Amino acid sequence: MTLEIHPTNRRPRALPSSPPQWQRVGVDRYQVRVGTRTLGYIDVVGAVFVVLAGSRYSRAVETAQTLVFEDAVNALVEAAHAG
Repeated sequence: MTLEIHPTNRRPRALPSSPPQWQRVGVDRYQVRVGTRTLGYIDVVGAVFVVLAGSRYSRAVETAQTLVFEDAVNALVEAAHAG
């Protein structure tokens, strides 16, 4: 374990200035934003929510899959803070 990832040496993450908001932008697709910044998209594939991080859908990268919508939104928020 390196010192950078040791819990006592981690930099605190800034919380979003506003809560994430989502809206349906297609039959099986949601866009997730914080303010005016697009964090990414969530595609609904059967019972699975596929998380795609990136401001443009055509260039978004799959980062997670989950069965819970709220977990998908939180994954996008975490990805935005990490990168």
